Amino acid sequence: MFFLIGQIILAQGNEFVYSQKPIDFAHWFLFVGAVFLIPQAVSFPKKIVSYVGIPLTLIGIACIIGMCVLDFIWWSFPNEEARIEFTNHVSNVPSIWKPFITIGSSSKVFNIGLLLLSINYFKQEKLGVILVFIATLILLHIIPVPYRLVFGYSLTLIGFSIIFIKKDFKNTLQQKPNYKTNTY
Repeated sequence: MFFLIGQIILAQGNEFVYSQKPIDFAHWFLFVGAVFLIPQAVSFPKKIVSYVGIPLTLIGIACIIGMCVLDFIWWSFPNEEARIEFTNHVSNVPSIWKPFITIGSSSKVFNIGLLLLSINYFKQEKLGVILVFIATLILLHIIPVPYRLVFGYSLTLIGFSIIFIKKDFKNTLQQKPNYKTNTY
């Protein structure tokens, strides 16, 4: 949810993002959303797709966090000239630019990791996995849509919500009630 809110704020454009006060809300939402995904990412079932999906998702999260830190710095500059100077410097440092801007801002590694993790639930919840698949195609520019990040992450959120809410609901229904103690 935090990640999606950050994307909605970013969709308003750079001028809007740079004018946010007292903090860069857009990137703080992305940052917090990415950090909150870490415990979830490592809690997926121990299956073959998880052994690839978990590391990809965690690498993607690290790249997004690094991108947010750089965006905090860009936001802190008082004018566009200072931002351009910083961009010119950082873009010439491949160990910063490639993982945190090229990979982090595109979130390709992150989204492919999430897609692989969703496959764990294909037998139980096909609709949720299909929505995550479509979202990944949108986020990877394969299906072109306006506001692709907002639509892509909305579908990702809906897909995983379907997977986890139905899974939890089914688990609750399968528990046998204990009528003596009035508990499940």
